[in-house]
Amino acid sequence: MKKVMLAVLGTVLFLASCNTNKIVTVDANKFEGLVKSSKVQLVDARTAEEYASGRIPGATNIDVKKDDFKQLAEEKLSKDKPVAIYCRSGKRSLIGAGILKKAKFKVINLRGGIMEWEQAGKSISK
Repeated sequence: MKKVMLAVLGTVLFLASCNTNKIVTVDANKFEGLVKSSKVQLVDARTAEEYASGRIPGATNIDVKKDDFKQLAEEKLSKDKPVAIYCRSGKRSLIGAGILKKAKFKVINLRGGIMEWEQAGKSISK
């Protein structure tokens, strides 16, 4: 009985710790509100070429595909202010969000990336 209780307790603690590490993913409307509030640091996780073709105004480009993504993020961003991150479709930014989360940043991911942003009628800059 003692072993069963320890196993159950261990499972509960493990699941509880997993929930605190979840990455918050929001839609374009919520993301826009966060960006406009100036309460977040905005990161475009796409390549430099994609970034140059159009971006959410105010975004800093840190390419998640590059080996120095974490290093550049730690140099350019503050851990005291949440990071709002996006890419083209939401996949690369989710990877970047995971890297940032492990590095102790507070992170919000844009579901659907800049594609969802544009489909929602939000503006981009070039």
